[in-house]
Amino acid sequence: MNASAKVGRVTVASMVAFIGLWLASMTGGSARAETPEVSSGGAIGLGSRGWSAAEPNRATPANELDFSARAGFASDYIYRGTTLSDHGPAAGAAIEARFGQLYAGGTVASVKLPTQPAAEFTMAGGFRPKIANIDFDLGVTYFAYPGERLPGETDGINYWEAAIRGDTRIGEQIRIAGGYAYSPNVSNTGAWSQYVAAGLGFELPGRLLPPNLGVSFTAAAGYSWFGNQAPGLGGFPLPAYLNWQAGVTFTHKSFNLDLRYYDTNLSKENCFVFTGDPNARLGGRVDLVTNPAGLVSNWCGATIVAKAWFALN
Repeated sequence: MNASAKVGRVTVASMVAFIGLWLASMTGGSARAETPEVSSGGAIGLGSRGWSAAEPNRATPANELDFSARAGFASDYIYRGTTLSDHGPAAGAAIEARFGQLYAGGTVASVKLPTQPAAEFTMAGGFRPKIANIDFDLGVTYFAYPGERLPGETDGINYWEAAIRGDTRIGEQIRIAGGYAYSPNVSNTGAWSQYVAAGLGFELPGRLLPPNLGVSFTAAAGYSWFGNQAPGLGGFPLPAYLNWQAGVTFTHKSFNLDLRYYDTNLSKENCFVFTGDPNARLGGRVDLVTNPAGLVSNWCGATIVAKAWFALN
């Protein structure tokens, strides 16, 4: 995106069927939904934004109101492979309420973006049905960036996104997940966005660990592609790209520590086009349509992130 836009990220019915059939074929009908003795906080990340309090496989009382919350710090705020905090530290918090399959919640996170918002707020709602051995999550999220001082051509970057996700288990230790997300106007640029991702998780057996300790290894990869931006932003499509991540999460009671590697295949020139990094520098390959100055950014490269948070259920 240009300097006034930002980091972004078939039908829902077809994607439900696709994810369901893919997960079912992977499990071969043998997946089990039991929660292990100590459940690791390492949910498989499929490109959700903020500090979501959701735990896809967590059982919820059918006719009771249930709450969860979390808060913590990270050495960087990475979203689908790109930084939202200029590779600096970030803090965040989340709360979620559930009643049966329905849920609603919100998050707040510190960010450092070209439009200089005070923070990032999300508001989400949806439902989580269980079909066979697959835990689905179908929801809509609104992303708000109040206090923007440089809203630019788009008059701000608020937008909404719809997403579907499926999670299941193979035995006690292995988890797999798949998801799809769509926004009709990502970051208020005029461009639609689509995102598809899949991931794998492995939890160490509790018998091999000290009491109250969980250890989970997770990895995921995703692909983003976009429509054309508004004419005021150039009218060209945003660059499509792959992102991937892998790491380990340690959980001790309510405390969680995650160490994770992130990367993308975006060039430094396309990284500037996508993020509008205000600290981009000269020296890259010139593209007369998308990047006539040949600016380059490091907001999309390989990054290792440490994240610590407390989760309350």
